[in-house]
Amino acid sequence: MSKRESIARYNLIIKKLRKHPASFEEISDYLALESELQGYDFRVSKRTFQRDIQDIGSLYYIEIQYDPSQKAYHVLYDDQPEANERIMEAFDTFNALNISDRISSHIHFEKRRPQGTGNLYGLLHAIINRVQISFTYEKFMDDEISHRLAEPYALKEFRNRWYVLANDLKDRNVKTFALDRISGMEITRTKFSLPMNFDINERFKYCFGIISPNEPEPREIVLSFNPLQGKYVKSLPLHESQVILKDNEQELLIKLTLFVTYDLLMEILSYGDNVRVLQPLSLVDEIRDCYENALKQYGCP
Repeated sequence: MSKRESIARYNLIIKKLRKHPASFEEISDYLALESELQGYDFRVSKRTFQRDIQDIGSLYYIEIQYDPSQKAYHVLYDDQPEANERIMEAFDTFNALNISDRISSHIHFEKRRPQGTGNLYGLLHAIINRVQISFTYEKFMDDEISHRLAEPYALKEFRNRWYVLANDLKDRNVKTFALDRISGMEITRTKFSLPMNFDINERFKYCFGIISPNEPEPREIVLSFNPLQGKYVKSLPLHESQVILKDNEQELLIKLTLFVTYDLLMEILSYGDNVRVLQPLSLVDEIRDCYENALKQYGCP
């Protein structure tokens, strides 16, 4: 059995048990069905299944246990759910793209420039081992190209782009650098200490996007969407703080707890007349100013 088949089987087992507990017989039936659909042989003996559970624990840090009272297996502990979801998504995509030698007539790819993911592994190594990096960076705002020496703290993804949060040693400020604008990156041997108070999750807990807040406290933001757009917003929430205040045939009313940043402003504007900002009033004024300036571009008073 190939390693690829084994990893695919691990992913199927995780997906099955994340939905609800299942007996070995139910898991076997599921793997048999997927074998027919995908053209692999995922069927396993109970002994091999026990080895799979051990491998899943060591590879994904997901603990699967048998519950005698339910006579079923279930996921007891998942140490890194977001990372594991992305790993499985990536493998699903890889698996799908390898079903045929010629896929151009079946899949339409988005045409875009590389995202700089070639530096992901090196940056993660530097972050874990806390060593400085040097690189050339292209800043779009003022067309500046400069050499940087920095201490990388963490990686962040936003809108299919990757960013590294790093302490720029030029002015000792923590900044966000887009990986697709980094070139000539080198990992040095100079060690650094991570600040005790730095926490990537806390830093962006109330942020939309990658821009750091310049306000002391997040705001309560209330948005009203028309019913159709509301369905999309419910299926893919704007932020983890999203709370539904009203959902009927006239509107979807949601509340967000966020800092008001440029990224959030651009997101709201992207919905056009499908959304209306109700609060805070300062954000209402900002949105109105953006639309008034846009009208002036077309000669409207």
